[in-house]
Amino acid sequence: MKLTWHGHSTWLVTVGSTDLLIDPFFENPKTDTDPEELDPDYVLLTHGHADHIGDVDRYEGTKLVATPEVVEYCRDEFGDYEAVGGMGMNLGGTVEVGDAFVTMHRADHTNGMETTYGTSGGMPAGFVISDTKPTQVADEESDTFYHAGDTGLMTEMRDVIGPFLEPDAAALPVGDHFTMGPMQAAIAADWLDVDHVFPMHYDTFGPIEIDTDRFVNEVAATGSDAEVHVLDGDETFDLSEGY
Repeated sequence: MKLTWHGHSTWLVTVGSTDLLIDPFFENPKTDTDPEELDPDYVLLTHGHADHIGDVDRYEGTKLVATPEVVEYCRDEFGDYEAVGGMGMNLGGTVEVGDAFVTMHRADHTNGMETTYGTSGGMPAGFVISDTKPTQVADEESDTFYHAGDTGLMTEMRDVIGPFLEPDAAALPVGDHFTMGPMQAAIAADWLDVDHVFPMHYDTFGPIEIDTDRFVNEVAATGSDAEVHVLDGDETFDLSEGY
């Protein structure tokens, strides 16, 4: 499994021959990638805020993995999309997408927008992506990545996502103001019991500018064994190889 960070909350996750693009928003200072350079098999959207769907219109016709409300909004606003399952998916569900399995979990955030369903985009989400289907039997050979979306610290990380979905790596928002800051994100990394953690959702605009050394120090202060990787924009981490 390869993980490429394109700044903000935008990740390209490659599982086998399947490319999953999460929260396409390339108007951020960490990336030099033209969104049209990418040709994902699936686009995953954690919620409908503009800094998470800003470039979804570049991928018209791509299969969307999102809540029904967000799918409908994208269809109304940006073009023709095929949704996984016809109408999208919802919290707690797992879908098979190419060589990957995607489980949707809640995020503690907001999701207001205009849709045919009203002004709500439904519950914001995060995604747990694995190369095997989650079961209660631990699979030491699988690779699993958790994209937390925009969220505050929540006990589901400790009680559900960590022990049962067993991510090896997590991308966590650290920019504060709209999401967790370094201290709460470090606690999340500890609760999730991951081997690798990546900060995201920072430095895009004024209110979320931070010194990432604060996050590194906070993770160390928890006693967590997680290794913090502060990626450069457009940098790839090979989870299978651990670097």
